[in-house]
Amino acid sequence: MKKKAFNSIVKVSPVELRPGIQRKTLVYDDKNMLCHFHLTRGAKLELHSHEAAQLGYVISGKVEFFKEDGSSFIAEDGAAYHFPSWEKHGTIVHEDTDFIEYFSPSRPEYVDE
Repeated sequence: MKKKAFNSIVKVSPVELRPGIQRKTLVYDDKNMLCHFHLTRGAKLELHSHEAAQLGYVISGKVEFFKEDGSSFIAEDGAAYHFPSWEKHGTIVHEDTDFIEYFSPSRPEYVDE
């Protein structure tokens, strides 16, 4: 995988992953990746998992994360969260939300040419 060591959020075009879910991949190498996400109220992301551990920080908005065991938590402005590698999780967006997520290792499917 190539690496991108410097970038600016204003220079990256968003990629729509699903209706109401946009991603901007900012910087990455093989082991680390930093992305910005914008989610629109009402958007949902089904239960899923991936190799990469996922750490996030909510800049603004309100989103609910749920897990396979039925538990959930609300993340709002200033909240941080972590999902270990392969832990199933999903999302319900209660307000338009912006957050930053860090993945390790990088997610090759999030590298945009």
